[in-house]
Amino acid sequence: MKKPKTSPRRKRRFSNRGGLVMIATLLLGSAVLRMGDNAGQAFALANDEMEITPLEPAPMLAQCETSEDLKPILAAFQSREAHLSEQEDALRDRMHALKIVDEQVTRKLAALTAAETALRDTIALAETAAEGDLARLTKVYETMKPKQAAALFEEMTPEFAAGFLGRMRPDAAAAILAGISPEAAHTFSVVLAGRNAEVPKE
Repeated sequence: MKKPKTSPRRKRRFSNRGGLVMIATLLLGSAVLRMGDNAGQAFALANDEMEITPLEPAPMLAQCETSEDLKPILAAFQSREAHLSEQEDALRDRMHALKIVDEQVTRKLAALTAAETALRDTIALAETAAEGDLARLTKVYETMKPKQAAALFEEMTPEFAAGFLGRMRPDAAAAILAGISPEAAHTFSVVLAGRNAEVPKE
């Protein structure tokens, strides 16, 4: 199938139309460019002529006024808060004072414990020394002649003499009892027997 032939007149019409479209496009682009430059200059001039007004500070908010109905409640809360603050301060001072007293009591207890220990050691030492003195004195009475020892025992109180007689050997004690008066010997024997009677049997 053959293509229809285009006439020369029609070809010329198409070519003229394409040229017109290109010229119109160029003119339109040039106009847009000019408008862009003029718009930028216009904006620049407008910015230069525009006065910049500083911002005014925001108005201060008015203080909230308490209504008359709430004022007694607010005053009561403030009074209670002040009272609680005073109580806290007093409690803090009291705790501080108690801490100081507790430290003093602890130190005094430690001193008393040390003194008690020292006193117990002193008493034990004194008892040991006294026991040693009694043992030596008893030994002296045992080695004395019975007549001389009897004269000394005759001058002693019954309790004191009975204490030595209870420590002495039986033969030395019998010799002394034989040398003193019957009344003194009886009294010494009663005291010595009474002391032994008080000793627990079990």
